[in-house]
Amino acid sequence: MKTKKRYYIPVIWKFWICHAFAFLWFLFSVYLSLPWIKDLEQMVGIVASIFIIAAIAYIPGYLNAFMVMSLFFDKQPELKVQNPTDPVSILISCKNEENGIGDTIQYIAQQDYQGELKIIVIDNASTDQTALQAVEAGKEYQVDLTVIYEERPGKNFALNRALAMVDTPYVITLDADTILTKSAVRYLVSRLLSAPKDICAVAGSVLVRNSRKNFWTKIQEWDYFLGIASIKRLQGFYQGTLVAQGAFSLYKREALEQLGGWDDAIGEDIVLTWQMLQMNCKVYFEPLAVAFTDVPETFVHLARQRSRWARGMIEAFKRVKPWHQPAVFIKYLTGTNLVFPYLDFVYTFVWIPGLIMAFFGYYYIVGPMIFFVLPLALLTNYAMYYFQRRVFRRLGLRIRKNIFGFFAYVLTYQMFMSPISVWGYAQEFFQLKRVWK
Repeated sequence: MKTKKRYYIPVIWKFWICHAFAFLWFLFSVYLSLPWIKDLEQMVGIVASIFIIAAIAYIPGYLNAFMVMSLFFDKQPELKVQNPTDPVSILISCKNEENGIGDTIQYIAQQDYQGELKIIVIDNASTDQTALQAVEAGKEYQVDLTVIYEERPGKNFALNRALAMVDTPYVITLDADTILTKSAVRYLVSRLLSAPKDICAVAGSVLVRNSRKNFWTKIQEWDYFLGIASIKRLQGFYQGTLVAQGAFSLYKREALEQLGGWDDAIGEDIVLTWQMLQMNCKVYFEPLAVAFTDVPETFVHLARQRSRWARGMIEAFKRVKPWHQPAVFIKYLTGTNLVFPYLDFVYTFVWIPGLIMAFFGYYYIVGPMIFFVLPLALLTNYAMYYFQRRVFRRLGLRIRKNIFGFFAYVLTYQMFMSPISVWGYAQEFFQLKRVWK
């Protein structure tokens, strides 16, 4: 009996269908917001009211509608290569990581990958026993491990120093506080070898390891599990993951060498990825290649990390303009980042003060209509949760119960992130000193 052939919809059609859905949602949002515009117009004028509401509702709504629709269309292609045996180098840049480097190496040793794994640990100007702990862990777990030194502070210097020693066709970068699930390397390499020849990199799925510590780690767990993973899945669907993050990603060595390695930038992984995309290389995302990392446990360290990310995005814009990207998907994906400073600025200096005003009975900016947004936010996050839950089930992992963190994430997270991002933009604009930790 012949099996019925499924109708295939090209990705470019899906792209425009999702935009059409997002545009209809935009029109619906405009219709609902007419009373809001009228009230706000009396306070700031028609131009300013549209400027404000576009940043608070129209543009975020459009982007979220496009993402959710794209996720429903997304179906990861089956892996053509299930058990690769190609040799891979794993680069681990470390600075004062003596307490965690042993665990990282142990989890590499436990991989079910059938090919050779060569680990290069780069001690980047540590003042503790990082190098010694790495050597001892290498002996204990019987792995192929080399420790080298790079005195110049900066992850790009450390990685480029190691890249000069790499003799394998594929390179993984891994943070020293990040541990891998048993099949993480296998899934990452399998995805690359199963993809078209013009692929340059595959980003792994990085989730939170220390989520039970406190309030800050609890809400970051949902940001990584829902927000970051879903955005990467969306971007991977359109063959242009915008950040093959240094915490856990796979690259073709020849592509790295062609670009001269990592740039001297605080967002070196963002810049590298955008440069690869400009070369007309595809960058994929593999949700089954899961790693768990330690996230900042204090607000100060979280602010430094996320301001670095915001600053790194501006660095990427300086080096690679969205309109110079060759593919229409990548033009759109990188181009949407152009509106983020505008959104974050309005959210920080208009929406948050408007929320404070609402507590005193002034509803010009934040009013009863905000209650229409909450169900949409919960629905969007449930859609993202649905896809992530399927990944966890396939890997035999269990989602931690963190209900408080979920609602804190949905209701408050952006109130912290937008001001932090604005600070990151300002740091780059005024060329302030870079701070990594």
